[in-house]
Amino acid sequence: MARWEPNASRRLAEAALELFTERGYENTTVLDIAKRAGLTKSTFFRHFQDKREVLFGEDPLTEHLTTAIATAHSGADPLEAVGCGFDALGRNVFTPAHRAFAVRRRAVIDAHPDLQEREALKSMNLTASITRALAHRGAPALMARVTAELGTLALKIAYERWSDFDNTDEFSAVARQALGEVQAAVLSTQKTT
Repeated sequence: MARWEPNASRRLAEAALELFTERGYENTTVLDIAKRAGLTKSTFFRHFQDKREVLFGEDPLTEHLTTAIATAHSGADPLEAVGCGFDALGRNVFTPAHRAFAVRRRAVIDAHPDLQEREALKSMNLTASITRALAHRGAPALMARVTAELGTLALKIAYERWSDFDNTDEFSAVARQALGEVQAAVLSTQKTT
């Protein structure tokens, strides 16, 4: 494969997942990934800081989610605005074509504590971005923060369900269901206190 071909970052991510699955994360080098993708080591470093980042770089999730939250209809309450963000993720990020990649990515991350740590950091950053988007819509600070935390929890649950090998549901439907379940759990907790 020619070095100049487009989609280098995607090719590197695919190659990394293949190698992490075949050899294990620890036994795969940046050079191995670059060679598998038909690229050079320097091309790898133009796209990613290290081999861990190949699973976390070029993440359009935050941008699509926060843009959809910001542009949700004016009557949407904060949780509904987050739901609009989930719909955008289903259209633009977690598409049926992306599911196989997501399933493999999740398996690799679940097997390695340092990757789990990076995923947790990504989740914290996402929560902060959702909080800012909701505050920008006019939600009071505490409401924005709590809604962002609940939204991030619902997103995590939805991603786990959607990236399950046997699941064939659209992400938006899975995410909306998870958001409803999280909301119901909060309401149930309020009734018991």
